[in-house]
Amino acid sequence: AATGRYFGTAVANYKLSDTVYSGILDREFNMITPENEMKWDATEPNRGQFSYGNGDRILNQAVSNGKRMRGHALLWYQQEPGWAQRMEGSDLRQAMMNHVTQVATHYKGKIYAWDVVNEAYADGGGGGRRDSNLQRTGNDWIEVAFKTARAADPNVRLCYNDYNIE
Repeated sequence: AATGRYFGTAVANYKLSDTVYSGILDREFNMITPENEMKWDATEPNRGQFSYGNGDRILNQAVSNGKRMRGHALLWYQQEPGWAQRMEGSDLRQAMMNHVTQVATHYKGKIYAWDVVNEAYADGGGGGRRDSNLQRTGNDWIEVAFKTARAADPNVRLCYNDYNIE
């Protein structure tokens, strides 16, 4: 990792017990990204009740093998827990900020970079925002998410993750 080049891969918690998979992971990659284990529905299945076990397991695998860890993703419309899917407005905004604060704080100093927001722009190349309950909390919700993550962990790299938006 001294070269500054990172070859990352997404890892699902259940794959860690596969010795062939783990061998390739340890030999070929120097940065790990969890597949679903750090998303909102996985880390806060009930409002205010956080569950980090699966994310911690992937983090521990990465750290014990000298890998960097990329957190994915603090906020994504697609994998919100059921309780958040039914929320809107300022109540959702407060829940969103609390979630980002709690998760980023839990992993403070352990994560190389966070995908703070995932896929907030609509498919199709029009450049507009995706219609989601997060977007309906206000046009500044992405900025608020990034500022909240920065306050929780001042030293982590903060990223926006998307596809097909060129």
